[in-house]
Amino acid sequence: MKETTLVIMAAGMGSRFGEGIKQLEPMGPNKEIIMDYSVYDAMEAGFNKVVFVTRSDLLDILKEVIGNRVEKKFPVQYVIQELSDIPEGFQVPSDRTKPWGTGQAVLSCKGVVDTPFLVINADDYYGKDAFKLIHDYLIADHSTDRQYDFCMAGFILGNTLSDHGGVTRGICVLDENGKLAGVNETKGIVKTSKGATCEDGKGNIVPCDVHSHVSMNMWGFTPDFLDALEEGFRDFLAGLEEGDTNSEFLLPMFVDALIQNGRASVSVLETKDKWFGVTYKEDKPIVVESIRRLIAEGKYPNNLYGD
Repeated sequence: MKETTLVIMAAGMGSRFGEGIKQLEPMGPNKEIIMDYSVYDAMEAGFNKVVFVTRSDLLDILKEVIGNRVEKKFPVQYVIQELSDIPEGFQVPSDRTKPWGTGQAVLSCKGVVDTPFLVINADDYYGKDAFKLIHDYLIADHSTDRQYDFCMAGFILGNTLSDHGGVTRGICVLDENGKLAGVNETKGIVKTSKGATCEDGKGNIVPCDVHSHVSMNMWGFTPDFLDALEEGFRDFLAGLEEGDTNSEFLLPMFVDALIQNGRASVSVLETKDKWFGVTYKEDKPIVVESIRRLIAEGKYPNNLYGD
């Protein structure tokens, strides 16, 4: 059986939520956070270890809130995403303060992750189904005429909307074989009584198909993807205009570039599980109640790790 790794992108845990960091807010009955449920689902699906991608200033609190607890049940490693960690020959702009985005976050795992791996966000609840689908895909053999063979969880847009405001989602375009042909980053998607509306790129409000597949940054990769990512990061830095201190090397954009260049085939694995997260402060009670309901349905034990 192939070894597989769960990679959690937790370096962006800077936005405040009430009095604390939103990704570390207790949501379960025994102070479990959303990441706890992701790790639990990954263990259940068959993943063998977890790698947290974080920043040096967040490492101690991440270990305290989740890492020390998880490592009693599951092998854990940490990698640090640093602003200064860029290829030789490039310089960090003097007035840039934040790291380089989700692409660099995953690239931070090079040298640590050498198995097929799943990438997720720290603050999203994905449901059990997607973890199992991606794990089983990663350990199976596939035939493709492309250089890279990846997969992603395809959530139903209507299952990923917030009751408290607009969200941005990557709406998937599929080819005739059901493979990912592209991802359209769509802003201002708002739940309505008839479905949803969104912005059309010109600022107009138009209907949005709630049955569309969307990417929630849940990707299954092979370890050679890290080599491609390193190459892509170099190209990204080389293409920056002088004075640009805000552009980010984003994972979906790089995967899309590989697809457009004919280098990658990406299978979209449909999951009907309901996503939830803490996009807005008002989302917390819904998350807490959703977890309580899942426990009542027997999908999780009341005390996740049985401590």
